[in-house]
Amino acid sequence: MKASEIREKSQTELEQELAELKSELFKLRFQLATNQLDNPMRLKDVKKSIARVKTIIRERELGITVQTGIN
Repeated sequence: MKASEIREKSQTELEQELAELKSELFKLRFQLATNQLDNPMRLKDVKKSIARVKTIIRERELGITVQTGIN
């Protein structure tokens, strides 16, 4: 999921997305421990998505606006 897509969501949607991603990460870690993980790169993707969501939540808390597009 891209940061621009995440920024379009409301605060409650972000919190729900964060909870879903954390749940998925737990499941992936459990699969890794039991040697049933099909795609190990999915762990990395989920961790990065969690970081993106947390970053955008924090930006909103601090009132930081991010300009999209580079001139």
